[in-house]
Amino acid sequence: MRLIDLSALWRINLWVTLFFLLVMLACAGVLLHQAVADVERELQSAEAVVAYLGDTAERDPARLQPRLTQSLRHVRVHWLGADEAVPMPQEHGLDAWLGRHLLGERHQGSRLLELGDGRRVAIAVDARDEIDEVRDSLQQLAGLCGLALLLSLLTIRWAVRRGMGLLDELLQALRQVSGGQLTARLRETGLPEARQLARHFNHMTASLEQARADNAQLTQALLAVQERERTQLAQALHDDLGQYLAGIRAQLCLLRMVADQPAAVAQTTRTLELECQRLQQGFRALVHDLYPLALQHMPLAEAFALLVSQWQASQGIDCRLRVGARLPALPGPSRTHLYRLLQEALTNVARHAAASQVRVRLQRSARGLRLLVRDNGCGAPRPLRHGVGLHSMAERARSLGGELRILSRPGAGWALAVNIPMEVQ
Repeated sequence: MRLIDLSALWRINLWVTLFFLLVMLACAGVLLHQAVADVERELQSAEAVVAYLGDTAERDPARLQPRLTQSLRHVRVHWLGADEAVPMPQEHGLDAWLGRHLLGERHQGSRLLELGDGRRVAIAVDARDEIDEVRDSLQQLAGLCGLALLLSLLTIRWAVRRGMGLLDELLQALRQVSGGQLTARLRETGLPEARQLARHFNHMTASLEQARADNAQLTQALLAVQERERTQLAQALHDDLGQYLAGIRAQLCLLRMVADQPAAVAQTTRTLELECQRLQQGFRALVHDLYPLALQHMPLAEAFALLVSQWQASQGIDCRLRVGARLPALPGPSRTHLYRLLQEALTNVARHAAASQVRVRLQRSARGLRLLVRDNGCGAPRPLRHGVGLHSMAERARSLGGELRILSRPGAGWALAVNIPMEVQ
């Protein structure tokens, strides 16, 4: 099975096991390296003892007694019969490998002595004690590493299982959220990281739930605005324009009846002209409410100036416009968004600000275009949730690639700023 096919727990266990194996091999290498030097010193001393025993036995065989040599360390004294061959130690497995690694070939020979009293003895260096010590050290190292690995794997299993439990809860909650159940919440218990994750998730779902509620409310408000605009349009067509058309038709009928009366014809003609003029003004006002035609025939600065002057005339509030030089060029949809944004901002000032002065500034900034609207009204704390007007302005600013910023405090008026990033030429 490939590594990527394993579960997270098994991958962690595999990497930890490999790490412990590398550490154990490194420690074993250091131990063997040190053991080679230690065994070398021990065997040099043992060789000196072998040489001394051999010389002593050749000069005075009586001094070499079995009871005196049976407990020597690192030296093997083997008494032989008349025809007995010198025994060779047989080692297998780990002991044989350690013997080859620690001793090589220089300490494997033995010294056979024919004593003057007829006895035969073989004296050799015996490294089995050193090999046993190194083997025991390696076994202890392997045991300690194995025990540490087992404890580590058990600890990792416990920690991962606990973490996976949190992930399972998070996955279940995310499935509920993706299914539209924004009331899903995580328990804020356990480790600090788990509590922090739960707090952020709960805050996210609460924000999503509030956003959905706000969107539903805004949708209802937009539908109400749409119906109100349709009603106003129908009333304008029926009450104003319809009446003008009915009046024009009545005057035309009267004109046919008084065709032989020049004075009556002149009076009826003047009335028709006045009705047509009012009808034209009504159509212009209606078209202006639906779409600002000034944007099609004027530069942006002139369209803003016309809007500000018309608003000032209708509201009676002093409004001054300051337009910078060399404004960046805007495409048609962006011009419309910016125009509507200023129109909505002035409408909010008229409805809520209770201001006597308004200052509008449109100028080039370091990153593009900046629109600033300020008033000297009553001001207010910034609302936690935007209404339809502020929400529409924020969406228009977002459509322009910018961000709407609103600053206000009681008694200091409102300030609305929109920065539109774009290439400045």
